[in-house]
Amino acid sequence: MNYEEMLKKGREQLPDSALHHERFEIPKVRGHLQGNKTVISNFNEIVDAFSREPEHFLKYLLKELATRGELQKTQLILNRKLTSTQINEKVESYAKEFVLCKECKKPDTKIIKKDGILFIQCAACGSRHPIRKIL
Repeated sequence: MNYEEMLKKGREQLPDSALHHERFEIPKVRGHLQGNKTVISNFNEIVDAFSREPEHFLKYLLKELATRGELQKTQLILNRKLTSTQINEKVESYAKEFVLCKECKKPDTKIIKKDGILFIQCAACGSRHPIRKIL
């Protein structure tokens, strides 16, 4: 058996998840309800995965979920009952708008401000796209 045949045989035995793994996956929210409040326990993990300022992500979530909330150490407490589906939708929309590059879809971006306008600058492909401010 030559190298090519052994490689093909080895690849056939691998599970599909091993062959199609993305380097960046949008994290899912972990949390629980506490009375009339929703507690997101992995807020800092999500912010770290996005490489964004916690204040920026917090401001976006509060505005999009139409609620007030506060950051306490490593968790976010929202003053409203919300399902994980509702929150995960907003986390995904944040990633698409403020984290992933519009050209190459890679997460290697940073937010820069030039002449009073916010941009996403991609370190992978070099493209730059304007983004909206969160009011």
